[in-house]
Amino acid sequence: MIIIAIDPGYERVGIAILEKSTSKEILLFSECFKTLATESHEKRLLQIGTEISNLITKYKPEALAIENLFFKNNAKTVMKVSEARGVMLYEAAKNDLPVSEFTPLQIKVAVTGYGKSEKSQVIEMVKRLIKIDKIIKHDDEYDAIAAGLTFFASINSIKK
Repeated sequence: MIIIAIDPGYERVGIAILEKSTSKEILLFSECFKTLATESHEKRLLQIGTEISNLITKYKPEALAIENLFFKNNAKTVMKVSEARGVMLYEAAKNDLPVSEFTPLQIKVAVTGYGKSEKSQVIEMVKRLIKIDKIIKHDDEYDAIAAGLTFFASINSIKK
């Protein structure tokens, strides 16, 4: 089974394509997709949608795993990220992909076993759980991979 996993953002979007083989998860692709602050809001949303659409066309995933939003303060950022997330969900619906949404707590528990894990602990466990053949510079990319791993952990627990 191949899935697309996303850590939603507006300036930076973590995206991962993972495959579940019989015995393990394989990272097929990951990136931190960036939009430019010099572009209009609408162009940035279009760029995000186009990137997601292109990856869906290329890898043909069977589902989308996406992190739910959690913000404490900045309402302006919440709105922009929410709109970007809407574009991502639109692309999933357009391609008939079932969507699994996970809270940051669920992702931390699935990856580290502890819901209050620090970001560094999540990153370290992702590195232990799946082979990554490149240097990742932004935690958004690790967050997307973690969302994908959470998806596979959740379907494994349903099958038991």
